[in-house]
Amino acid sequence: MGGIIKTLEALNSIAGIEVELNHDLTKFSTMRLLAAGDLITVSSVEALAQLQIELQKLKITPIILGLGANQILEKKASKPYLHLELPFDKSYLGKVRDAYTLPASVSLSILSSHAIKNGLLGWEVFTGIPASLGGAVFMNAGTNLGEIGSIVKSVKLMTINGDIRTEVIGSDSFSYRHNHFVKPGEVIFEVELIQLGIDPSISKKIKDYLELRNRSQPLKENTCGCMFKNFKDLSTTCLAGQFLDILGMKGFTVNGIRVSPQHANFMENVGNASHEEVVAIVKLVQAELKLQFGIEFETEVKMPKS
Repeated sequence: MGGIIKTLEALNSIAGIEVELNHDLTKFSTMRLLAAGDLITVSSVEALAQLQIELQKLKITPIILGLGANQILEKKASKPYLHLELPFDKSYLGKVRDAYTLPASVSLSILSSHAIKNGLLGWEVFTGIPASLGGAVFMNAGTNLGEIGSIVKSVKLMTINGDIRTEVIGSDSFSYRHNHFVKPGEVIFEVELIQLGIDPSISKKIKDYLELRNRSQPLKENTCGCMFKNFKDLSTTCLAGQFLDILGMKGFTVNGIRVSPQHANFMENVGNASHEEVVAIVKLVQAELKLQFGIEFETEVKMPKS
């Protein structure tokens, strides 16, 4: 372990890489969970390539950490976290383009502002999602308005050997909350998005949907977004929040984690909770859903095993 720590520290000598050992990661989780770990921040594509090479030598696969909006962080992670802060000049969004080449670390909120200003058809699908572009593409994030996979043209990834691989997106590249092209250890660092035309009504549609989310979801609380995937098969769709509401679980609290009184598919950190408390209430809720309805609801957020 000591050798690995020394190697991680040595990465600080590479331009574009900053390593912070045993760093407080609480602010990196939108749920504000108590968490700490070794954080590697990368600010250039060249540095990312070198980092992948060095980590491969150590046989280490880092945990990708974006804005922490769909991720439960461990109280003390056994692997280092990788956080991208790639340069982005906002003036690039000064005009409408047929296709946009964007760093994975840009936030969806910045892109939504551009969509509202210009009425970009298709970009309404990620309205209100508090995520980075790379994280959203990785899980094919979406809302009731659609999924981001529908406007992704291509993705650039850094392989574990420090090589750049370009994935051209096709009809089978995504499914519900899942991608089918990122290989183990690869890192999305660039995304090409398209827009589907200019429609002035899109601006109002996005604003109206944001207002709806503000009314119906606990956006001011410390949450990680929707906790469970909706259950889908060939014949039906079962909404996780609706089933939890039927069970009367709104407000149910375990050790500082509460099922939101506003929307049952959200869990709020109302104390100083950590990963263990989240896992405990998730297991309780999953068991109750299985017992009452015979349905196994999977988590939408990425959760390390307890």
